[in-house]
Amino acid sequence: MTTTLHVLVLLGSGTVAGVLFAVALSTVPALAAMSPDRYVQAHTLLGRNWDPTMPLIVLSTTGLDLWLAYRTTAVVPRALIVVAAGCLLGVSVVSHFRNVPINRRVHRTDPAAIPADWIDPRPGWRRWHLLRTALAVLAFAANSLAIAAS
Repeated sequence: MTTTLHVLVLLGSGTVAGVLFAVALSTVPALAAMSPDRYVQAHTLLGRNWDPTMPLIVLSTTGLDLWLAYRTTAVVPRALIVVAAGCLLGVSVVSHFRNVPINRRVHRTDPAAIPADWIDPRPGWRRWHLLRTALAVLAFAANSLAIAAS
């Protein structure tokens, strides 16, 4: 059972870290280079399939980490697993309360009628995305270290 949990938390946290890292490395710079109308259109198309997939992976992995922490008796691995769960919870909080509201605002914008007083959301979205990417990478590292120390 523990081996299965190890595989699942590594798979989940690695997927989250990898997806968010890829977005930070490639998608964010590409969107930043676009005109506002093209950005709104591309952002809307790119965001179609994230929900509910990514929240499900993040929250499921958080739950599996907490279950694994409960089952782990060694102090250092348990502490690392709790750190990983906390980082993944942070990914979820940042996503839900920062990035998702920006996404909704962008998706409500008509790319053919960008208002003259439009406030570009890309810099703010980027900052929040980089925070959740860092949290996801830390979660993956903490899970990896915990399992290696087990």
